[in-house]
Amino acid sequence: MNIISKNRWVAPMLSVLLVCIVGVNVVQATGKWNEASDSKQMTELAASGQNNQTSTQEERRMMEDGTSLSSNLSAQTVAWTESLPAKNWLTTAQEEQELQEAKAKNKARAVAAAKAKKEAALKLAKVKRAKEVAAVTTPPQKLYFTRTKLLNQEDSKLATWSYSVSDKELHLLQKIVMAEAEGEPYEGKVAVANVVLNRLRSANFPDTIYKVIHQKSQFSPVANGRMKRVVPNEDSIKAVNAALNGKKEVADDTYYFLSLTLADDLTVARSQKKVKTIGHHTFYK
Repeated sequence: MNIISKNRWVAPMLSVLLVCIVGVNVVQATGKWNEASDSKQMTELAASGQNNQTSTQEERRMMEDGTSLSSNLSAQTVAWTESLPAKNWLTTAQEEQELQEAKAKNKARAVAAAKAKKEAALKLAKVKRAKEVAAVTTPPQKLYFTRTKLLNQEDSKLATWSYSVSDKELHLLQKIVMAEAEGEPYEGKVAVANVVLNRLRSANFPDTIYKVIHQKSQFSPVANGRMKRVVPNEDSIKAVNAALNGKKEVADDTYYFLSLTLADDLTVARSQKKVKTIGHHTFYK
């Protein structure tokens, strides 16, 4: 008991000592861990700084390289531009001017061509008009025929035979047209002259204008004396001249005409083929 009583302080001391030892160990361990953690953080910070420095250096180097590359490109561009041939902006401007001049010349040519075409058309129209005027004012002195038709004066080389028209026959032709078609339209007067000339050409009728007009029982104004009394008016003269110059209101195979309301003999109307009607006259072949 004495022993226990004497040594009862030992246990508390041992406990305290054990606690101290454990605390020291924990403190040491905690210090080491903190030191290791701090060391790791310092290492990472150092590495990060080194990386940042490296990145900054890399960026600086790239910028320097870019500036250098830009400088090199600029220098190369200048060198390339200086090495170009003499064809520069001045040459391009000259080509543009030449192009504009060429366009202006083409436009001028087109205008001149259009003007020349218009003048040629006007000239042709004048010639045609002159021929038309001559056709109604100037009768031809000679007629040209083929076996089937009366030719225009321009086609005389195609004729198989010709016929010379005397002044007496011209006047006689004007009188028969006036006597037969005084009240008829101009086209009807030309058609009457066409019938006389068609008979002149045909082998089935007399071979002169006088004989055609005076053939027995063919033209009523000859039989009743009216043809002798009439004086050809302007329309009759123009119609005859036009017919002699080749104007045709009826075909070349038209040989008859009559007024269905005035004719006493309608044999032609019953026996011949109708061609057309102009005014009061009906024409047959």
